[in-house]
Amino acid sequence: MTTTPDILVIEDDPIMREALADWLQAAGYGVRTAADGSAGLAAVTAAPPALVVTDIHMPGMTAPTVISELKRRHPPVVIIAISGLFNSGHGLDAEAAIALGALGRWPSRSSARVLRALASSSGAPPPSGRCRR
Repeated sequence: MTTTPDILVIEDDPIMREALADWLQAAGYGVRTAADGSAGLAAVTAAPPALVVTDIHMPGMTAPTVISELKRRHPPVVIIAISGLFNSGHGLDAEAAIALGALGRWPSRSSARVLRALASSSGAPPPSGRCRR
């Protein structure tokens, strides 16, 4: 199975989900979004992206399950874990996300410039100028 040249953002907060998608689209990446872990896994199964940016603290399917299932079902897909609560004692910490297979972790309040740099350094294909949602 081949990957599509886009980025999937899995984020339960609609404002953050749209902001992440807008930042990445402004950089020229194709972006799809999912509101929770289950929807994210379904989107990856339908068309594996080059990169998944996933929130860690979401209701429903836990972040460890999302990351573990992504790595088990789609090993080539690169994962970056984001959260405003890393190492706060509320759920998965940054090191645990990496141990599960995430390429890296970043605070979700990061600037657009930093997120775009992470996307390009993760091996996601260069922007094509076409965006999808």
